[in-house]
Amino acid sequence: MARPRTDLPPADDLRALASEGGHLAVRATPGARSEAVSIEAGRVLVKVRAQPESGAANDAVLKLLAKALGLPPSRLQMLRGATSRDKIFAIRD
Repeated sequence: MARPRTDLPPADDLRALASEGGHLAVRATPGARSEAVSIEAGRVLVKVRAQPESGAANDAVLKLLAKALGLPPSRLQMLRGATSRDKIFAIRD
């Protein structure tokens, strides 16, 4: 069975939520049934299938967020939240 297509919000809407320094706060949900990026109540929510083991969920969140922003994953860096659901990413120019 094919995986359903991931719904992503417009990249401009995500970038509008970043601070002036290019920091983006994200709430991650590992082990979800489907992958998605959404904006709810002014907050970025990222759901990934990967389990939080050996950093797999963090890698999945970074890759999905980069895809939603239309950037290569190398342009994002996790600043805070490696062991938390609340994470902060830096968007590099």
